[in-house]
Amino acid sequence: MIDVYGDVTCPFTYVSLVRLIEHRDRAGMHEPIHVKAWPLELVNGAALAPALVTDEITAMRKEVAPDLFAGFNPEVWPTTSLPALALAAAAYRVTPVIGEQVSLALRYALFEAGRNIGAPDVIGDVAERHDITVEAADHEAVIADWHEGQGRGVEGSPYFFAGGEGFFCPSLDIRHVDGKFVVTSNPPEQERFLEKVLGQPRAS
Repeated sequence: MIDVYGDVTCPFTYVSLVRLIEHRDRAGMHEPIHVKAWPLELVNGAALAPALVTDEITAMRKEVAPDLFAGFNPEVWPTTSLPALALAAAAYRVTPVIGEQVSLALRYALFEAGRNIGAPDVIGDVAERHDITVEAADHEAVIADWHEGQGRGVEGSPYFFAGGEGFFCPSLDIRHVDGKFVVTSNPPEQERFLEKVLGQPRAS
């Protein structure tokens, strides 16, 4: 299983997961991805601000993700990601495949459908569609993932582990230029990462 630590509201994590799944599917592999919680509101002391996320998404749509974020709406941005992360943890208790599906469904709801995944009705809708029940232990699992990530040396969202090596956002080169985000692809690091994950080099 491929481990990745990320926040459900992090757009870099969303793009990285989508691209990794595309490569995995083209390779004909079925290795599930375990998306563990890296709750940025706890890591940074505050949830991601919608204005910041808007800038990040604008930069990515220019260069690396023109096909994504079609329904992004900063006006319905969640004030917390913790309930969504707990739902993902509950899904992984069922099976790794369901966990991955729910992790992607939550991100799709936020970034493509413009839904507030911090709202109980939205969380409930995703849970019902996947027949998931969230328990107290799932909220505890979010905190456990965070502490586990700290112990493993996680540096940000997303942070992948493959072949015994850690990779921070391996498919993207994220920079600030004149106070603005510039996000481009990072072919050398992506190739190295995909070789670790898929067992052979893959075209970027």
